[in-house]
Parts: sequence; structure tokens; C-alpha cells
Amino acid sequence: MEKGKLIATRDGFGDEIVELGQANQSIYVIDADIGKSCKTGKFSKALPEQYLNVGIAEQNAAGVAAGLATTGKIPFVVTYAVFGSLRMCEQIRQEICYPNLNVKIACSHGGLTPANDGASHQAIEDMGVLRTIPNMTVIQPADYVSAKKLVRQAANAYGPMFLRFTRDAVPVIYDEDQEFTIGKAVQIRDGKDVAIIAIGDTVRLAIDAAKELEAQGVTARVLDMHTLKPLDTAAVAACIRDIGKIVTVEDHNILNGLGSAVCECVAEAGHGAVRRIGVQDQFGQSAPYERLLDMNGITVENIVAQAKSLL
Repeated sequence: MEKGKLIATRDGFGDEIVELGQANQSIYVIDADIGKSCKTGKFSKALPEQYLNVGIAEQNAAGVAAGLATTGKIPFVVTYAVFGSLRMCEQIRQEICYPNLNVKIACSHGGLTPANDGASHQAIEDMGVLRTIPNMTVIQPADYVSAKKLVRQAANAYGPMFLRFTRDAVPVIYDEDQEFTIGKAVQIRDGKDVAIIAIGDTVRLAIDAAKELEAQGVTARVLDMHTLKPLDTAAVAACIRDIGKIVTVEDHNILNGLGSAVCECVAEAGHGAVRRIGVQDQFGQSAPYERLLDMNGITVENIVAQAKSLL
């Protein structure tokens, strides 16, 4: 995949899940009747015996997946992030995480990227809610390449997992040979003045902000914290120890998301300063994606400004 190409991370999931299903007959897709939007159409046509569409019944999808997991299958429940987290929350807790079953919840439309679909479809709380449930792993890839790699990792690792993808296209930032490990951040750039820790579709903004800061004589370490839980606390601790000034960036409520998780590490360390950039504890609305980001200060300009405020 060419670097810089604009493509949604949900496409990475859609392409990878077909390859995984063809290689492993235990992999199932449980669809909630929105396969076109979540990119499971290829899977349903190529592997109909491993595909179930339960209709617009997300809670039922979670229960079916839990049942399949008890028989040794590896089910991926596929829906929108707002429904795959909040609508299914009780079933995720009681039927998947409490018995620690091998169920993957793969969701498109994470964060503000549903854009014109409006607040009802914009999942701004999902990762924060699910990271508080024991046994749950929470992942958001930054681009198409990392989506494919992390979906494969999730399929090959045991346990409940929530994978969050974008509807809107974002640029490819990684080479095809980049390796990823669940729970281990990727350091994209190094610097000594400030650390920028980002997740998902905001990693591209962190990279651009670091380039702008460099032009102004400020060097920034940039981390892609693709796994919110388990957080790479060693990478955060290194930022606290080496730099002490951190900006977090996320397309998620600043409450209980990446910013909160990093602040927990800083508080436990007893020193360091953090500026959190993300959704400002407010619902979105129907508007273009970039405008929604701008309304919440999730921009290159604000990352630069917050970084400089720490210096």
C-alpha cells in the first residue's frame, strides 16, 4: 500500500479478515446487518459457511459470538463502534469478558469519522468505557497497514478484544514491513523537547505537528499508542523520564481515553506535565470530519500550540 494514499482503516480490516478466514476455518464473522459499511461483504461471499448475519440485533450478536467461542471458534462481531460498545456493553461484560472468552469486536465508525451521520453514530466514549472492563483489550490502528497487521495479531491472540476503525479515509503512514505488537507502542520519531502520544486517526496529525515543531527548532518524540489497553506503560514512563512534557492526541472524549490513561501514569510517577487534545466532553454533530476535529481542537495547529505551552 502506497504511503500517503487515503484509505479508511475499516478497509484494512475487511481485506485482512478474508485472508484470515480462508486460512483458518475457525474464524467467523457475526454481522449486525451493516456489512456494506463495515467491509464484511467480501468475507460473506468468499466464506458463507463462516458468516452469520443476525440482523440489527447487536446484543444478540454478542451472545452468539460468546456461544461460538465456547466451541473453539474465533468470532468477530462486526458493527459500528457506538453500538459495538454501548449497545452491547452488558453482554460484553457478562457473557464475553467475565468468562474471558475469545471474542473479537471489530467496529467501524469510531470517533468523529462518521461525520455527517451525526452524534448518534459518533462513538466518542467507546474505548473509555471498554477499557474499564477486566480482560478486555482495546486497539485502534492508525492506518490501513497497521489495521491489517493488528487484526491478524488479534486473531492469533486469545481473549476479548475491541478493535476500532475509521469510516473516513486517512493517509497510509507505515511501510508494509512495519511490525506491530499488541500492547507495545510504535515510536515514529524521536525528540528531546516534548513527547506527542497519539492513537488511531490522530497519529497523522501528531506526525505533521512534529514536523512543524522541528521547523521551529523544537524536537518531538512521536508515539503511536495503538493499544489503549494494555497501555505501553514502559513507553510512557520513558517519555516521563526522558522528556517530562507530553501532549496526548485522540479522536475520543478526553475523559477516560488515551489522555486519561497517560495522566494516570504521570500521576503514579509523581512528576511530568500533560496536555490532552481530544473531544472536549461534548457530542458531535452532522458536519464534515475535518470540521468536527477543528471544533474540538484536534488539529496540527493546536498540537503545536499545546506542545510549545509546555516548553
